This record gives sequence, C-alpha cells and structure tokens, in this order.
Amino acid sequence: MTLRADLTALFTGAGIDDVDIDGAIKDEHLRSAAYRRIVAKTVASENRDSDRAIMATILRDPEEMVSRSVFVELVDSIALKMTDPAEFERWSAELGPEIALLKVAGNREFLRRRINDWKTYLAIRSGHVPTADELAAVTDWMQRFLAQGSKSLPVLTLLAETARTKKTRNIAKNRAGSREVITNPDSSS
Repeated sequence: MTLRADLTALFTGAGIDDVDIDGAIKDEHLRSAAYRRIVAKTVASENRDSDRAIMATILRDPEEMVSRSVFVELVDSIALKMTDPAEFERWSAELGPEIALLKVAGNREFLRRRINDWKTYLAIRSGHVPTADELAAVTDWMQRFLAQGSKSLPVLTLLAETARTKKTRNIAKNRAGSREVITNPDSSS
C-alpha cells in the first residue's frame, strides 16, 4: 500500500475529514497529529478488534520515529485503561508481528520493552508483589512510574532498595514512609 492509501483509509475509518492528505503526505508533523487523533478515538472505543490493523497501518509510515511515538501513545493509553493483566497480554501479543516489521532494531526493542513494562505494572496493580529480578527487568522509566504512583509498601520498599537510579530509590523511600501508602499488596497501583 502507499502512504496516500494508508492515510485515506485511516482518516476515513476515524471520521477525520479536516486533514489534507497531500499536506499530511509531505509533513510528518501533520501526519503525527492526525495519528494521535486516530489513537485517541481508538482508545476511546471499547472494541479492541481494530487496534492491530490501525497500528499496522501507522507502523508503515516512512518516518519510523513518528510511528514509534504514536505506538507508544496507544500502548500507554490502553494499558492505563485495562485492569486485567491477561487481557493486556493477549492484546499486546497481537501487536508482536507488526512490531517485528520495523526496520530499526532499536525501535523494535523499545516497543517490546514498553509492553513488558506495562505487563509488569498491570500484574503489580492486580496484587502481584514483584521480585527484585522482575523489577530489574523493567525500564528506569517504569521503575520511576511505580515509585511515584504505587501505594503498595512491599513494592515501594523493594524499589527503595533495588531501583537502578538514586532518584527512583529516593522517591520510593520517601513514599514508603508517607501516610498514603497501604500495606495490602492487593491495592498496589
């Protein structure tokens, strides 16, 4: 498919009729803004059936950094919307073949790690207390995200002891001593 055909299909499917196709073909910033609007509509839908096709189309964009950032926005938004780790696992597994088509190995690895981060987050949010190895397997970004948002004393204590960065260890240590933290690991998000 051509970029023109991809954009036409995406814009039509999302009901976007105020973006000039020729302008979007020439300007990756315009495409990126349109893709973000498509992602917002996609995330707002309760139906996840079209997510893979939409992302497959966006990931064909000639500017891989544009498609990567839009993909991250979709994954982040869906992960924050979902509550069931198994559901996210199934959903993200469907995106694996699309990720594999990216040309830059670093982009493929970045997207796979982002998905792994969210799998770990959702498991923790559902009550799982991670091991030090499980926390070591997530990115610095996710460790900091957990340190800033978790209300689980076991998670915060582990992060205070094992997080890779001093900043994250300090955030976790300070939050572990605050009154907003609960000791029940079933409410760890």
